[in-house]
Amino acid sequence: MSEYYLPRSGPMPRPESSQQAKEVLKQESFPAPNVQEVTFDALEFTSVCPKTSQPDFGSVTISYVPDESCIESKSLKFYLWSFRDEGAYCESLAAQIADDIVYAIDPKRVDVTVYQTPRGGIKLKTNAVREK
Repeated sequence: MSEYYLPRSGPMPRPESSQQAKEVLKQESFPAPNVQEVTFDALEFTSVCPKTSQPDFGSVTISYVPDESCIESKSLKFYLWSFRDEGAYCESLAAQIADDIVYAIDPKRVDVTVYQTPRGGIKLKTNAVREK
């Protein structure tokens, strides 16, 4: 896959795929400063149900202990946006996001929790942890 970088200003383009967004996450990473943990709370996360193609709404919390690199927040927004067009179960989303964070920055530890808002009276929370 060819390198693709986000524009430094102006509107953000729509991701072509989660694979492209994963590569952008890696390419836009930066050297880790002296911090012990980084946490992102993405409060507006949308994915698509693979059975019904209806949108699933929720949020994602990503906490990681950096090793040599950190995630750049604009690239994380781009990455999370890529799930709006791809069908995935909530359980697989937590695992995929954790694996993609490991691919992008190889942290010492990453903890991803995906919260899906209630549908049919059922809310869902899934968690995936990866450690070196």
